[in-house]
Amino acid sequence: MGSEEWELAQWLSKNVNQTATNEFLKQSVTKKNGLSFHNNRAFLQKIDALPTGPDWSCEIMTVVGDVKDEDGKLLTEDLELWMRDPVECIKQLMGNPLFKENMVYAPERAYTSAKGTTRVLDEMWTGNWWWDIQKRLPKGACVSGIILSSDKTKLSNFQGDKTAWPVYLTIGNISKEIRRQPSKHATVLVGYLPVSKLTCFSDDIRSMEGYRVFHKAMARILQPLVSAGKDGVEMVCSDGWKRLVFPILAAYVADYPEQCLIACCKENRCPVCRVSPSDRGNLAASLLRDETSTLKMLEEHRLRKQSAQFETDGIREVYEPFWKQLPHTNIFQCFTPDLLHQLYKGVFKDHLVSWCAKLIGTAELDERFKAMGVFPGLRHFQKGISTVSQWTGTEYKEMMRIFMGVMAGAVKPQVLTVVKAVIDFIYHAELQLHTSITLTALRGALEIFHDNKDVLRQLEVRQHFNIPKLHIIQHYVDFIWALGSPDGYNTESPERLHIDFAKKAYRASNKRDYTEQMTLWLQWQEAVALRQSYLKWLETERSSPPPDSESDTDSSDSEDEASDDVATHPSVSPVVSYTVAKRPAHLNVTVVHLQAKYGAVDIVPALTTFIKSCSTKPPLILPSIYDRFEVYNQISIRLPPNPYLSDKIHTSRIRAVPEIVRSGVRRADTPAIFDTALVLDKPAAHFGHSTMELIINPGLRPARIRAIFKLPRQFGNFPHPLAYVEWFTTPRMDSTVGMYTTHGSRRQNRRNAAVVSVEDIVSECHLMGKCGREIDSTWTCHNILDSAKNFYVNPYISLDFFTRHYVF
Repeated sequence: MGSEEWELAQWLSKNVNQTATNEFLKQSVTKKNGLSFHNNRAFLQKIDALPTGPDWSCEIMTVVGDVKDEDGKLLTEDLELWMRDPVECIKQLMGNPLFKENMVYAPERAYTSAKGTTRVLDEMWTGNWWWDIQKRLPKGACVSGIILSSDKTKLSNFQGDKTAWPVYLTIGNISKEIRRQPSKHATVLVGYLPVSKLTCFSDDIRSMEGYRVFHKAMARILQPLVSAGKDGVEMVCSDGWKRLVFPILAAYVADYPEQCLIACCKENRCPVCRVSPSDRGNLAASLLRDETSTLKMLEEHRLRKQSAQFETDGIREVYEPFWKQLPHTNIFQCFTPDLLHQLYKGVFKDHLVSWCAKLIGTAELDERFKAMGVFPGLRHFQKGISTVSQWTGTEYKEMMRIFMGVMAGAVKPQVLTVVKAVIDFIYHAELQLHTSITLTALRGALEIFHDNKDVLRQLEVRQHFNIPKLHIIQHYVDFIWALGSPDGYNTESPERLHIDFAKKAYRASNKRDYTEQMTLWLQWQEAVALRQSYLKWLETERSSPPPDSESDTDSSDSEDEASDDVATHPSVSPVVSYTVAKRPAHLNVTVVHLQAKYGAVDIVPALTTFIKSCSTKPPLILPSIYDRFEVYNQISIRLPPNPYLSDKIHTSRIRAVPEIVRSGVRRADTPAIFDTALVLDKPAAHFGHSTMELIINPGLRPARIRAIFKLPRQFGNFPHPLAYVEWFTTPRMDSTVGMYTTHGSRRQNRRNAAVVSVEDIVSECHLMGKCGREIDSTWTCHNILDSAKNFYVNPYISLDFFTRHYVF
């Protein structure tokens, strides 16, 4: 099969169903290409000939109910359990050559700074879990930390109640950046749990029998891990070496109800500790659940021995939990933070937002959201939040970016302290790398919340705080110490995997006896993915130079030359850089147009001042109203990698676009957008090389970017584009709200404006209008910067800005 034919085969397998494939291959134009497959049957035979992953098998689980039929016999039900060998799946992941540069085989010592205060907790291999397991195994053993996840999902949207319950597996040896990308195929499907209404059981015990079916099915799927975890399995790894690998369950990613299901505890209990339901609202340490004592209590309960602790701990009568036989596994320490359900949806949306809505009213809350200023990439809730019917993780995070500004001034300072503590906790939990300092800040935010939460009782917003999701976040610091940062275990990943491993597979079936067809379709997809991985690896190997070869390129000749559209600030190199379009968006723009449409009313005197400041001699020509300019629509600011997020460059857009008036009624006019940014007020002053110092640097001020343009040629050559800006005052900390405040700067009863080089634009910046108990009804998202007098500098506009703002 040639490369072009292979590309077609890939496209057909991913995007076209079998009927359409047959029709496509029968077209005369397709036949002329001389493909090696002429119909769908021949095409599938080609796919079947490709190597694939572990085979699927189906096991029938027969359950006997307590309900009798007309003949007096107990009803039974046959449940299908589809699964494949997890050890073989791990072999496939460990041996994938594409993961060679992103695979580790031993735990790494966490980094400790010279001050001895910062221990990096990024991946599983820098956490405590791997080191604890490594000590129990023979010397030279390689641990493969298994990460499981499971979650029910609907397959049909408009008719029927078809549901699937996939179980996914990945390993902590693979870098989390790779694990998070579905296209990398670093997570595999190992089973479909049976989903049934279990009508053979009476209403009293049906729920409990459902729990037992889950554990029985999971025990069957994970059975090969028992012997593999005890004795190890030889595997050929991605680097070509053979190792004795011990696959051991390290983490289980699940939402709160499923965590309770796995832990065999009631949902009004904590799956991690033994806190009583009445004490969950307090920040107090409780004894952790222990696997040995839990199994002992289950066995005693099965033998009808009375145990007060059994009821106190809220244990369910699942006498054979699936984790009972798994070696070196403490299931209660396998649970991970659930950012999506526990924080975004649970603590923030379902609780904090609802409390605030009760305090200020839904209408006022909506008005404040509608008047929030625009920002590149920020969702604008044009109708408020009360009309949103279906929320996703993206909407939760978008709301959180501006919620402090929405609530500031509307509630008492102590309530605002509660709001800030919750949002600070969530932002700290989202970090992709943790140190002892960030974990202290995470814990501190939770303590501040509990110290101030009684104000909500006093205002009769909340009677108690015995909330499961509010309690479980107390364990986040311990979770992170053991397994690394939460972003490697987010439940948003399984939600995304449902699309590929459940929904698309279901749509490819004929909707009858669909699970078998789904597994067959998935095996085809896996075969195509494996061949494509092999081809990518082969291409990489062929293009790589021999290990002993030396480059003929002299280092002195390989220095990059500066381009016209990319520059780096000389005083902060390589901290801040910018990028503009190769060609300006508007040519021959007059001064009158800049004044009327861009609001650059003082462009002539401001440009005159700039030219004089750059010249050692008096300039021969000065700007006038007759000059014309080449104007850009936006500039992209690039900050260096943020060590708390990723090793990628952070890029933000800053726009200066005038209003677009359209004739006719089909499309509305587009309002003007003039973004704000942090700009060096004194370019000659050295800007600290610390990438985390933005707001606190006294040389930085917020400014509104009114126009971005080239210096006209008659005034000489300047290496960078220029920006006409309107200054705000130097930010000052407002201790009441914990945010910096600023206001428009004026000089001689006019806006304080200036022309600056775009190299002095350091970072994005979002200003939120400061208001009182009730927002001014005339404020909108487009006039807020002109209407409000005072502003908050929004530290939550992005996680990158948040970390740089707080200077960890």
